[in-house]
Parts: sequence; structure tokens; C-alpha cells
Amino acid sequence: MSFKCPFCPRYFSTRSVYTQHKNHCILTTNNNSDSKSNDNDIEMVHENLNEDFSDNESIDSEINDQSFQSKMSISETDEIDQNENVDENILGDFDSEPSEEPEDSDSELNEEEFEPEINATYPNEAYGDLMSLVTKHKLSNVTGNAIIKFFNKHANLNKSPLPKSIEQGHKFMNNMNLPSLKYTKTCVINYKNNEYFLYHRSIINCIKNILSIPDISQNFALTFEKVKHNEERVYGEQNTGTWWENTEALLPIGAKLLSLILYSDATNVDTLGKSQLHPIYLSIGNIKNWRRNKQDAKQLLGYLPILKSKDNTERKSETFKKAVRECFHRSLEKLLDPLLKLNKKGIDLTLNNETIWFHPQISIIISDWPEAATYCLTYKSSMSNHPCHFCLVARDNLADLNLQFDDITTRTHLNMQEHFNQGTVNSVSIENIYNFFWKLPNVNIYQATVPDRLHHLDLGLFHYQIDYTKKLLEEQCGKSLVDEIDHRLAKIPRFPGLKIFTNGIQTLARLTADEYRNLMKIMIFVVDNLYENNENIENFVKNEDLTKLYEAWNEMYAISRYENFKESDLIKFQESINEWSQMFVKTLQHMSPSGLKLPKLHSWIRQRSIINITHRTPNLAITPRTFKFAAKHFEFLLKDAHDFFVEQAENSNIDNRMKSGFENFSECLNLYIDHENIADKGKVTIYGSVIIENGAIIHATNSYYGKPWFSNVSICMDFDELFDYASDQGICYGQILLIARIDFEDLLNLALIQWYDFKSESHPYLYGCPLLELTEIYNFIDIEAIQNIVHIVPQFDKSNEYFLPDFLDEPKLEMCASKLPDFLNESGLEKYASKLPDFLNEPRLEKYASKLLDFLNEPRLEKYASKLPDFLNELRLEMYVVRLLDKPGQ
Repeated sequence: MSFKCPFCPRYFSTRSVYTQHKNHCILTTNNNSDSKSNDNDIEMVHENLNEDFSDNESIDSEINDQSFQSKMSISETDEIDQNENVDENILGDFDSEPSEEPEDSDSELNEEEFEPEINATYPNEAYGDLMSLVTKHKLSNVTGNAIIKFFNKHANLNKSPLPKSIEQGHKFMNNMNLPSLKYTKTCVINYKNNEYFLYHRSIINCIKNILSIPDISQNFALTFEKVKHNEERVYGEQNTGTWWENTEALLPIGAKLLSLILYSDATNVDTLGKSQLHPIYLSIGNIKNWRRNKQDAKQLLGYLPILKSKDNTERKSETFKKAVRECFHRSLEKLLDPLLKLNKKGIDLTLNNETIWFHPQISIIISDWPEAATYCLTYKSSMSNHPCHFCLVARDNLADLNLQFDDITTRTHLNMQEHFNQGTVNSVSIENIYNFFWKLPNVNIYQATVPDRLHHLDLGLFHYQIDYTKKLLEEQCGKSLVDEIDHRLAKIPRFPGLKIFTNGIQTLARLTADEYRNLMKIMIFVVDNLYENNENIENFVKNEDLTKLYEAWNEMYAISRYENFKESDLIKFQESINEWSQMFVKTLQHMSPSGLKLPKLHSWIRQRSIINITHRTPNLAITPRTFKFAAKHFEFLLKDAHDFFVEQAENSNIDNRMKSGFENFSECLNLYIDHENIADKGKVTIYGSVIIENGAIIHATNSYYGKPWFSNVSICMDFDELFDYASDQGICYGQILLIARIDFEDLLNLALIQWYDFKSESHPYLYGCPLLELTEIYNFIDIEAIQNIVHIVPQFDKSNEYFLPDFLDEPKLEMCASKLPDFLNESGLEKYASKLPDFLNEPRLEKYASKLLDFLNEPRLEKYASKLPDFLNELRLEMYVVRLLDKPGQ
């Protein structure tokens, strides 16, 4: 991992050197910053400024019935919510006049190229390989120096190609410049005798840099594509949307549309909030979603200056607010002015050694809600008369669910300019400032500026839902019920990637987006049967109504993660939004001081175009590996097993689940031996964990960081055994009690399982999840039969009742559909097509059936037949392989 300075093109290999350099660079840049940096600095610069845009910029379809409307983006980053700090620095009021000569508007700004002395390359290949090894595996200096010493001792070279020490190698890396573009330093404002600089790159050069990536041309759309499936319109890539279709029709004959996506977000870079950066990024909407989400498919366009105030009084002054606005829009004008000049003639650019006539157009500007107000120059306060940045809805109507679309007037350049010219800006809640974007044709800034889902949903609406739920419970049932929520949260079983709130959430002053996403996965089980209904309290919210609210949220949130939307999906999505919003208002409106008059709620319900979810990178196939056992607990001979189990029954350090495994060990092994016809001899080793083929770690240990951990798993049944068990579409579930390697004539890798079964045959699902119970049935199974780990959550008010949450699982076929062309490049498997309807006629797979059938119903596919099981494994549908290919008589 390397760390890039946010103010110059230098890269650093260590955190300490990076920190020292950045502190100096901040001082040089703003003349008045003396803050220190820490690990959060590095996380922001290296991850947020690169990887976060990989997530947040993935809003790329234009889906509406008339023209491009604003879209919500999806983010899976763990970014900190910095809305308040952003508000203070980038939002304000000031007056400005429109420039009559846009092409020369920045001629008075001072510019200079900013390029420090750097090392271009490593001294030799061995030097570079060593430093890559040290950086990739995070080796300590001691380990790295030992490698150098070992190499020099055995290489027998007169002069070593390696650095004298790893420290010297790090110093060399710190002076390396990897990017190919230079920054320009432009003074955009002088505020109180302090010059503030915009560090930026040419937007044209950034575009050229993206187009020069070798494989971009293979994943680059040049024309509108109207995609249909079963006569139904499908929206996925940006060039399938209505905005693209309409914009492309306005271009000169022979010209190609170049869709530009901008993303910006002011972010704190230290824990005290004293240092901020305001990066702005560029990407190209022509690039396919999955490819554009890679880090190299976007460019850091520049850093917008952030004005400093000496105290809160100055920050609230009109003079300061005016300067902030002026600085922001002057910076944007400097960055985007080349697009204005190219509006009529376009530009010739090279793609895959071919010159193409492009017309660049801004399609999307991704930002959080307050920054969207800064782009649009609308009032940032939710208490203003018209707080929405894309329409003129009155504040009192923000929570009106009966408001019709025809009753809403959208903001346009024309009607906003009219109010500006007539001096009636207050009546529509916009600043008395000429908006630079009014100069740009074919861009409606009020529709193109869209908030990302991280701020809008994770840190926005779900934050409100959690907050008002706590207030509701405390008002209806007292503080003890809120404490019970914390208690239940602490009892949620461990699961890889899931944050466990050991101390609950009341002690946390502010939750991150990642923590809110973790709460989404489990809150429905926390509030399930949490309290008794009380008819004596007026407007009492029943527990089942609160639970349905979280169920509706989960359904809506899961649909929002689709990669592609059919017209029917859009209808379903809007219906889920309407259902959730009605429950949200009905259940929690009286808990909100404003009566839920929230701009984000209004936006989520009313924005007509639907988001395109491309924040996820599709799961790649995991290279199979041999099992890796760890944490050896016990070892004994099989002939001594009985004495060993009697001894361990008295061991107070062993969890009851492991003791249960020992009690059933002999009987289960006898059943397995009879089945496998293995002689009664051998040595047994009990392990605490094992890594299975897909990389998942299975645990069966008495103490993992002080707590027992016995994993729950899904098991792929043999076809002959499939109908002997109650299964969930071919999959059975169990809890691991023991992980054992038994050395007979052959080495056996086994797991002792206690099986789950459906609690009720007539009602097997609750809240969309399988409702299970632990049985008294135990078996040894081959570890190879374990499909994956699963998260099973207890129903807190019941004994031996468990949920299997899967409503927020990654979409399977939707997520992998884009991989079909690459996987089966010639299409295929004709002879299996007739089997697919039965194979896919499962409740969770019906919606995927047509996708596979259309693709597989092509000729010349027999040769790909052997690849289908691997393909299905990759989609996490291993359980269906045996049905498809190995049914008797087929």
C-alpha cells in the first residue's frame, strides 16, 4: 500500500513519512494550517479519495419517462459522516454577477505548474520487486533487512542491486512520482490577505489519460443501446438510459457523446476536524459499470480550496459566506471552462489508436446533500421555504405522501434564471448569485446533481429510523427497553464481516455508514417481539408494526442494489419505496420534531429516475485450495476415544456444544464408517478452525477472543440424500460442533454437525427468512460438502427458534449476469437448455431463469458443458449443479 500526498504528486510507502510530508504541504498550501495527521489522514487520502469514488460514482443509468432526472448513487464505503463540517465550510451566502465573457473569466487568476523533484523509476528490477514485496505484505523493517542480508550472502554479486536497508528503500519510494499528469496551482481568491489556491489538472488531459488505459476501449460504449428482455426495457449501463438517447439525438451527425461524471466531497483528514480537503474526481459514463469502478478509470481532477475562519463568529458572517461561495464557483469555472469552449465544435480524442469526434457532456455530479445545494446555489437549510435542490416543493409538503408528481414544479435553468433576473430569488430559495452551470448547455444542474446512497440512506434515512425508534421505545415503554435493544445487539452471534455491538449503540456518539449497514442486517431480529402491546396508551405503536417497518426497509434496500432494472423492477422498486415511506410516516412521524419534513425523505420518494447500482465489484471466482486446519485442540487414538470423552466431560473449560459433539462422536462415526466401509482404527485430531475451498473460515472453538465460536454452515446434499432432509431449495443447515481429521487408511476431513430444520412446515419463513430450530440429529459430514458459512440469529423471545437472514445477501445472478459473455464467450449449452426450466423453477431462482435461458439457448455450446458447474459455483449456486447435470436418466 502506498500513500499519496493530496497536495502534490508524491507517493509514500510509510505512514510516518507521509504524515510528516503532508503536514508540511498543508502549511505551504494554505499558509495557516498547523494540524497534525494520524491514521485517519491516511485512510482518507488513500482509501476515501480513490476507493470511495469507486463506490459512489456508480450511478450510471438514466431511467425516467421524459428526460434525465437526478439519480441516487450507491456507496459501500466506511466513510465517516462529516456533513456538519462540510456545511460550515462550503455553504454560505454571497452576491456575484454573471460573467459576460466566460472564455476569459479566469484570465486574471495566477497560475503556475506545481511539480517537485522526484525519482522516476527504481534503480533496477530487483530493487523494485523487493520494495513491492515489502509494501504488499506489510513486512517490518527487521524482516526486510533480513531478506536483504540473506540475498547478499547467497547471491555472490560484487555489487548488490538491493538497497542497503529497507529504510533506505522507503526513502527512495517517498521521492517517486507515479502519476503521469501534473497539477496546476491557481489562485482563485484572496481572503483577508491570504491567497487560496486551486490545485488542479486539465480536464481534457484527465479524459485523455482515462482513454489511454489499454483495455478501456473493450468496455466503452459509443452509441445509445435500447436493451430489451422479453419485450421489456432494461436499464443497466449509462448508454441504455433515456438521457443518453435524448442527448445523443442533439449531436451533429458523426459525433459521439462523451458522458462525464463528477464527484466531490469535502472531508476531514484529522480526528479533531481541523484539517479538510475537498477533492473532485472525474470519470467517464461511456465505460461499463464494472470497469469504471476500478481505481484507474477515474482521475483526481483537483482539490478545491477551503477557506479558514478564525472563530465561529467569522464563520457565520455574511462576508465569509460570500467568500466561500465565490471560491467554490470560481474553482468550478476554472475546472470546467474547457467544456464550455468545446460545446459547439467538440473535440477529437484517440481511443484504441482511432480518432473519434466526441462532444463532452456532464451527465452526473455526485455529492452529499449539502454540497448539492452548493452546486445548485439553493438554500441549505431544511427550514427554508423550498429546501429541495431539484424541485420547488414547499417545506410543509415534504412529508405529504399524497402529493402527486404533477403538483411538483421542478427547478430548471430557465425558471431559476428568471427569478434571478427579476430579483425574486428568496421566493424560490436560491442564492442571489449567478450559477456557472447556467452557461453550460444540455446540463440541468438541479437534476444532474445527485446525492450518494451513503449519505442519503445509510447516514440519512436509516439514521433517522434508528434514532426515532429509540425515542419511540423510550416514550412508550421506558429506558429499560432501549437497554434491552443494546442487550440483544450484544447477543447477536459472530459472523465474518459483521460488526458486533458488544456495548450496544447508546454509548456511540456517532455511527459510521458501515455500522448503520451492519445494523440493517440485524435490527429486524432485535425489534421482533420486543415488547407487549398496550391498548391503554393513545397512538401506541404495536410491536408488529415496528417490525414490519424494518422488514419493508430491508426489502426496499435489497431492491436498490440490483445491477440492472427492468421496467417491472422499477415498478416494484417504487412500490417498495411507497410501502416503506407510508410505514415510516405512520409509525414514527410523531417522534420527529419536524413531523418528518425531511428533504431526504421527499427526495427518496419523489425523484422519478431510479438509481443504477454498480458500487459493487462482482465477486470473482476464488481459486480452490486445500483445506487449511488451524488451532489444534486435541489428539487421541480412536481406540482410546471413550476414555478421552469421559475425561473431557468433566473439563469446565470446554463449551457444552463441544461436549455434545464428544457425546455423539462414536455413534456418528460408526454411521459414517458403515457408509464408507472403513476399518475401526486410526488417530483423531480435533481442530479449532479450518479454511474451506472458497476461503471461508469454519470455527469450532471454545475460546475466540474470550468467547466460544461454533460456526453455522450450509451443506450441499448429495442428490440421493436430498429428499431425506427438509432443505431450503437443496441446501441444509447445521452447526459445527467438531472439526476433525481422522487418519485411517486414508485421511478423512470431517465435521460433526447438529442439524437445523424448519420450525414449521406450513409457515417455514418469517420476515422473508427461513425460521429454523436445532434438532437432536447429529452426523459426520465431509468438509467438502460444506458450501459456506451462514449467519443464524436467535429469535430473542423464543427458545430454539432461529432466523437465517438473507434479504441483504448479494444478488446472485443479477450480480454475475455481466460475467456471462466473458465466461461463455460464444454462448451455449444447447443440450442443457431443456433441463433449465425445472432446474430454475425454485422460488429464489424464477426471476433469473430467463436470463440464463436466453444466453444458453445458443448453438455450439456442447464444448462448454464441463464449465457450467464451475460457473454455477462462482455464482454460489453449487447446490443446483447436481440437479442440472447429474439427475438419474439425464
